[in-house]
Formats: sequence, C-alpha cells, structure tokens
Amino acid sequence: MRKLKFLLVAFVIFACKDPKKETTDKTQMEEVMIIHDEVMDKMGHLTKLTAELKQKADSTETGMKYQGAMEDLQASYDAMMSWMGNFGNRFNSEEILQGAALTPQKQEWLNEEEEKIIALKEQFNKSISKAEKLLEK
Repeated sequence: MRKLKFLLVAFVIFACKDPKKETTDKTQMEEVMIIHDEVMDKMGHLTKLTAELKQKADSTETGMKYQGAMEDLQASYDAMMSWMGNFGNRFNSEEILQGAALTPQKQEWLNEEEEKIIALKEQFNKSISKAEKLLEK
C-alpha cells in the first residue's frame, strides 16, 4: 500500500511537469505515462457513471443491462489499479520521472506495459461509451 501511494504521488508529480521543458520527441516511458494520464483523467467520470448505473440496476431485464455496464466500469477501474501497482513494482521513480536508462529486461517490461496500457485505454473507452449510451448521455 505504501508503494502504491508513492507511485500515485510520482504520477501526480509527472503530470505537473513544466510543459515548456518538454520536447516533441517523447521517450517510450513518456508515451506510456501520457496514456496513463489520459486514463486517469477519466476515473472521476467512470466513478460517476458507476453510481448512476447502480441506482438503476435491479433484477429486471433492463436493470440487468445497467448491472452489466456497471460491472464493466468496475472491471476497468480494477484493471487500472492493478496496472498501476504492477507498473510501480517494475519501475522506480527515476526511471518513470527522470528518464533513467533501462536495463534490457526493463525495456522488455516497458514494451509489455505499453501494450497493456493501450488495451486498458480501449477497455476504459468502451465501458464508458457503453454506460453513457445506456444512460442516454
């Protein structure tokens, strides 16, 4: 839990970096963190949609659709929490925030994590879209 808190603080610091210092050539780590930030920006909306769906979910046929959409949103949320924990176990703050060189093993891990976060972004977008459509937003 302590490591997750540290990782979340590191992500916030990374998100607050001075945009003037950034170049147009992003490293793979920066690209992964940009996708992470895009997904994190949707967490509040996801939580709000989950609450709205929960109010409409019941055992009727229509209610079960709301329940299914709510479960999809929760799965997206859980997947993001899991991804962040695993990512934090693989990389340290210097590698994430300061561009420290990666070992060949860590470069392989970064390739894997990039694929995972891209899939996670797609999962988020699909679950949010499904919920919004169901709620007619």
